[in-house]
Amino acid sequence: MSHLLEVKNLSVKFPTRNGLFEAVRQISFSLGRERLGIVGESGSGKSMTGRSILRLIRHPGILEADYIKLQGEDLLQISEKAMRQVRGHKISMIMQDPKFSLNPVMRIGDQITEAYRLHAKTSKKVAKQKALEMLEKVLIRDPERVFNAYPHEMSGGMGQRIMIAMMLIPDPQILIADEPTSALDVTVQKEILEIMDALVRERGMGLIFISHNLNIVSAFCDRVLIMYAGRIVEVCEANKLHQAKHPYTLGLLNSMPRLEQPVDHLQVLKRDASWSKQDSVNAIVSDDK
Repeated sequence: MSHLLEVKNLSVKFPTRNGLFEAVRQISFSLGRERLGIVGESGSGKSMTGRSILRLIRHPGILEADYIKLQGEDLLQISEKAMRQVRGHKISMIMQDPKFSLNPVMRIGDQITEAYRLHAKTSKKVAKQKALEMLEKVLIRDPERVFNAYPHEMSGGMGQRIMIAMMLIPDPQILIADEPTSALDVTVQKEILEIMDALVRERGMGLIFISHNLNIVSAFCDRVLIMYAGRIVEVCEANKLHQAKHPYTLGLLNSMPRLEQPVDHLQVLKRDASWSKQDSVNAIVSDDK
């Protein structure tokens, strides 16, 4: 499988009164034309990893890596101006909550066409037609009405669809989805995942799906990286997640309720200090690839 993205020894650090805090600790992974899940507890470094790929770690944060290569080009070696052409056009990122990602005082259509015209350099008329087509693709029934509406007029599920449309309209090679379904009910979650799956398959994109929901990741993704305290502790095929070997992954799985296996008390995750010291290159690899 050819790699769209290759990351080697990525670290993210923030200065504190007690010294440097390591949010991400020398992780390495690759992404092909696949759905790669990144799971772990809050604070495990999942979102920081996604932001690092787009070089969105701002001062005083420190981003270090041997390289972050997009189809062979090291994103750490290009200028900020060149990086702005990568963001959105080659790599798009859907943030966690559309309420904070959409501008509340701009009409939805203006925000989508702005994202498209920034990279396509086309007319307003062409951009509007493209935006309406994209809104239809994310299963919005009345795209003209939504195009002229403001974000506060939309529900959470509609807002998430709009964000997907906005991020995919420049036709990126990679989509990073950071908890795209966390604020949605189960029915809407399913619809959003089906939309993302169809669009990724149609376009032959790479998808990084960041989540804390192991059930969704195991059903939706192809491969899974399990993160703990800024490190990758295990890598496995998504459909074999139940065969995981690392005690942290097993603890996460055993702490989830299961209708088919009811228990009186769910297990409490027990942590080991050695997990946060484990070298990412020595993480358990459970897949067969």
